[in-house]
Amino acid sequence: MSILVIDDEAGLRRSLCAYLEDRDFDTIEAANGRDGLEMLEQHLPNLTAVIVDLNMPVMDGYSFIQEAVGKAHELPIIVLSGVGIVEDALRAMRLGAWDFITKPLHSFEILDYTLDKVLDKARLTRENKDYQNNLERLVHERTAELEATRRQVMQRLSRAAEYKDNETGRHVIRVGEISALLGRAMRLPQDRCEMLRECAPLHDVGKIGIPDDILLKPGKFTESEWKVMQLHCMYGCEILGPLTSKDEAHETCLDPVHALTLADTELLGLSRILALLHHERWDGKGYPFGLAGEAIPVEARVVAVVDVFDALSSDRPYKKAFPEEKCYQIIREGSGTLFDPQVVEAFFRHTEEIWAIRERWMD
Repeated sequence: MSILVIDDEAGLRRSLCAYLEDRDFDTIEAANGRDGLEMLEQHLPNLTAVIVDLNMPVMDGYSFIQEAVGKAHELPIIVLSGVGIVEDALRAMRLGAWDFITKPLHSFEILDYTLDKVLDKARLTRENKDYQNNLERLVHERTAELEATRRQVMQRLSRAAEYKDNETGRHVIRVGEISALLGRAMRLPQDRCEMLRECAPLHDVGKIGIPDDILLKPGKFTESEWKVMQLHCMYGCEILGPLTSKDEAHETCLDPVHALTLADTELLGLSRILALLHHERWDGKGYPFGLAGEAIPVEARVVAVVDVFDALSSDRPYKKAFPEEKCYQIIREGSGTLFDPQVVEAFFRHTEEIWAIRERWMD
């Protein structure tokens, strides 16, 4: 442990240093504030405290204290000065000095007492800081664990939908990856794009509630079957809704604004909206609400394009995968009716990356 002694009186500096060395401290000397700052910067990691005079040439103690506090605000600074004026002592303390001893120093016991006091305070300050940092680290780790668990539950829900609709294979993964890509292309914030990657795979989780004879039917739906199939949007929202009761979950999902702003988590809020609104259309002819244009959240507009593209380019019980150009043609034709034109434009700026995702996550 080293103590920096700054005083323009060479004899006093030597006396202080000799006494401190008898107490097993290493000492560093400086004759003025400017030299003291240089010594402080050179030896800061090993410094335990500073003892500084106020009246010195080149740079006085006040200026030193002000500079030193900016460089090492937790380093104890003791003023040892013959000024003897209360206002000067208060000024030094306001600038950041920890304690004040007046000259002449008649007894080293005063220095011992003051030094022990500030070093004990510094130790307690460090221990408290370490405790707070450790507490923050533990909270951060616990929060990360909870977030990881929440995300795993969401991923397993999307997998459950795959087991129900076994023809989709890795459809949900592709939808998540491509949705995140298009979210970035639409200049959504990075954290929102990451959420989109996590939440988009849950867009079809409501298919868990659709009877197999309808969900897996190889032919066209009858009108009544189609109405049942459309319910998967509401079912998905309800699955991700409040746990208090099915009725409350249903009521929540009757209002898309409420479904989005329900006070649980952002991930669940976005997942609900994607499950509920991914079949809305830009022209207002979609379901379940018939929302139009920008009344549809942008994330749902993104997933609408991605979901249809992946369905077109994949085998389904009722059709074979369409060729790449046919898929592109249908997406283009849907711009301004089925789809947000800006999302379609973003889609065609990134077809190579989108197709690479399809290749990576082939069924």
